[in-house]
Amino acid sequence: MAMTRRDVKDWMAGFLPAVVAVHWRERLRAGFGALCGIAVTGGLMLWLLGPASYIPWLVAPMGASAVLLFGVPASPLAQPWSILGGNLVAAVVGVTCAMFIPTPVIAAATAVGVSIALMFTFRCVHPPSGAVALTAVLGGPAVHALGYGFVLEPIALQSVMLLGSAIGYHAITGHRYPHAMKTQAPARPVNAQAIPVTTADAEKALARRSELLDISADDLASLLRDTQREAFARRARELTAADVMAPPLAKVQAHEEVPAAWRLLQRHGLDAVPVIDSEARVIGLLTRHDLHMRRARRQNWPRFGVSLGNGQRPAVRDLMQGNLKSATAGMPLSELVALLSTQRHGTLPVLDDAARLVGVVTNADVLRKVVNA
Repeated sequence: MAMTRRDVKDWMAGFLPAVVAVHWRERLRAGFGALCGIAVTGGLMLWLLGPASYIPWLVAPMGASAVLLFGVPASPLAQPWSILGGNLVAAVVGVTCAMFIPTPVIAAATAVGVSIALMFTFRCVHPPSGAVALTAVLGGPAVHALGYGFVLEPIALQSVMLLGSAIGYHAITGHRYPHAMKTQAPARPVNAQAIPVTTADAEKALARRSELLDISADDLASLLRDTQREAFARRARELTAADVMAPPLAKVQAHEEVPAAWRLLQRHGLDAVPVIDSEARVIGLLTRHDLHMRRARRQNWPRFGVSLGNGQRPAVRDLMQGNLKSATAGMPLSELVALLSTQRHGTLPVLDDAARLVGVVTNADVLRKVVNA
């Protein structure tokens, strides 16, 4: 498919730097935090191991981890399990590849690829861990001499120190970290139609945040729209006949004459009316269509004069639909819609266990409830 000039322009715009709506104070706080974190980690390693130690007292991937821990602490990639799990997994994989794959390029590529796959598996994706895997393979004789000791010292030790520094720094500066999911009672849903979310709305929301979130305004707006659709679908799945049905406006006795039923339909503007017996159980449905079909057969309508051959006007039981399809109050909306679609008149009575009428569902009721869910 040929690209238009607008497509090329939009593609080229992806190379421009994104707008970072973070206050300068937050930028200074993040930078000073990284300074403190790296200084504390390096200082502790130097104090524990001594200046003559052959173990690196700082490895380069810790600088990348500091960017996430102090600059983007809200990111899922910057949470404690991400840095600890990701760095340990990558270190083990990197050392293993360095030991068993003699070609450095193949060993490095394998280490990074396998590390990424395992980080996804263990839910600890941490981008700087890719550099940990490369360091284990390409770190030179000093790193190779450590063997699997590289996993504990320096990787595990420095990861714990840097993480502890980040937790302490964020606590001192009044920022929540880690950003774990809060377990709380679900908020009461708002019974209103979802308002469309635009990219401009997302940009303003991101600009009000006190810290950087690693998501673009376009992606955030798209995510919110998808969330609204998913919530709409979930709500539709949760609805039952009891949520959709309306109280029955009218019902007619089976022994009543048809003119009375016709006036009832006219008065309430109904397309169908449930028919009950002497014990108030629903035994059928009388619809406008049934009455219009009688008119088409050139019988007296709407007065319904003598037509049964015995001098009596027809009763409701003579015209009603006896093969009644009905719903129960607990019937899910999906089954209710499928049942309604088979009804020519678009009306479905809702019955209790004793076959007594508790409500009526129409196509309009379903549409109104789903739209406002």
